[in-house]
Amino acid sequence: MKLNNLIIFTSICMTLLFLIPIQNSFGHGWGVDTTTIKLDGRDISISVEIPQYFDESEDKVITITAIDKETKQNVKNVTFLIGLSHNNQIILRNYFFTPDGSLLIYVIPTAAPVTKITAEKDTLLEAWYATDSQPIQLEGPIFQSGGLFNFEIELRTIDEPTNIVQDLGVYSVDVSMIDTADYKFQSADNNLIDFKSKSYFDKLSQFNYDSENNQVTFEMPFDWSEKIISHIPVVHTEVHFPKDFVDFSSPSYTGEINGIDLFKSNVIIDDYTEEDERIVHFVILQDHLQYLKQQQKKTMDKLPNTMLFSLQISDKVGFPRSAMTRDEQFQVDLSWDPIEIEPEKNTKFIFTIRDAVTGAPLRLSTYDFVILQNNIEVYRTSGNAEVGGQFEEYTFKESQTGPTVIRFENIRGTDSETEFGLVVVPEFGWLAVLVLATGLFSMISITKKFLKFGY
Repeated sequence: MKLNNLIIFTSICMTLLFLIPIQNSFGHGWGVDTTTIKLDGRDISISVEIPQYFDESEDKVITITAIDKETKQNVKNVTFLIGLSHNNQIILRNYFFTPDGSLLIYVIPTAAPVTKITAEKDTLLEAWYATDSQPIQLEGPIFQSGGLFNFEIELRTIDEPTNIVQDLGVYSVDVSMIDTADYKFQSADNNLIDFKSKSYFDKLSQFNYDSENNQVTFEMPFDWSEKIISHIPVVHTEVHFPKDFVDFSSPSYTGEINGIDLFKSNVIIDDYTEEDERIVHFVILQDHLQYLKQQQKKTMDKLPNTMLFSLQISDKVGFPRSAMTRDEQFQVDLSWDPIEIEPEKNTKFIFTIRDAVTGAPLRLSTYDFVILQNNIEVYRTSGNAEVGGQFEEYTFKESQTGPTVIRFENIRGTDSETEFGLVVVPEFGWLAVLVLATGLFSMISITKKFLKFGY
């Protein structure tokens, strides 16, 4: 596993910045989420949006919008009763009025222990409302850290300012703000190593790197009840550390939550989002949460109220590797044989072209198979995967070692393309591992339909 005294371990790059789709449910959403209120045969969609990061300098605004789902128009003259809490602390519970169905609350984070609202008040329900000269401003200890923000929303007026509605129920929406934290830990040779955590769900704690066991652990609050899990599309957290930190570098990693082994698709390496950092993503979908819950129930009398994450290095390379096209129309699965790719030895690249929505192999899929090194095309051929799966062969020359890109172009006669990366090593070299899943773009907005395949 050594080459010129440099150990290089790289793996699949899949930058998962989840844009959780707005849906008709009480959901945990990253930055935005929605719920639906039923009123006299009408479906009123209530969406809540907050900033994605708590440490950005631009205006911090809470946006709550009411839309009639049939007309697609904002509902007029809406009064909300809004309760907001974070980290089990109540921030506010007040009435707010908006004539156009879109409520904007400008947040000014301060160290004050209580919140202060600046705006005008109406006489009907004493609801706060904005004017041309005075927006609604909220000052207090809010948006000073990331994690889950819980909104409890009731609808009190609609259509007309005096049309009071009753007994529609309390609708809960949990919206996530990205939480980041920095740490320093000693390596086995007593060097200080910079680590960072990032959570797109709730605030992380107890982050630790164990140099003796080469293991990262951390905790996150989590409610394992069915009511909560059934409305969570995804739980996403990240661990960052320097690429040149050899002790914790590996072609792949294994992960656990509360002692339960995760699927290989839950733990994803990203070497390209940050120039000097490796990022390891934990991506836990709703069906994975259900699986983890059932496994815990087999050995526990009572489910915990946390997730305990564990990350360890592994010397195994998992095949196949999957990559999406930019338009999310196709998914390509790729493996190669032998795993260690050396010059002057024939390599077989085995792949399947799939429908990105269903995951089904696509018969009669035409494609261009391209190999590039140093951004120069070294090989190209065209083919037709009659049953969806096919293979291509290539023998690299002695001069063709180093980082290599495998690209699929013109898939099924379209402009869709995607690419993978690998390393061709000299004879007696080290394991060739995957380095780039989708080099066409550095960040992928991804939905549940993409990740549900290939555990």
